[in-house]
Amino acid sequence: MRLVVTKTGKRWRCERSIKSAQADRKTRDAFGRQISALNKADAQARIRMNAKD
Repeated sequence: MRLVVTKTGKRWRCERSIKSAQADRKTRDAFGRQISALNKADAQARIRMNAKD
């Protein structure tokens, strides 16, 4: 993780995200879809775990 200064303030970004942002559009889009899928799977798993409680 690296602290990056943006127009709106300081944000923590992972090294993979920073590297992917510098790549060509096709690579950036593929990375974004992959991360979105991981986040969605994580959110669904949390919902299932909370439903069991």
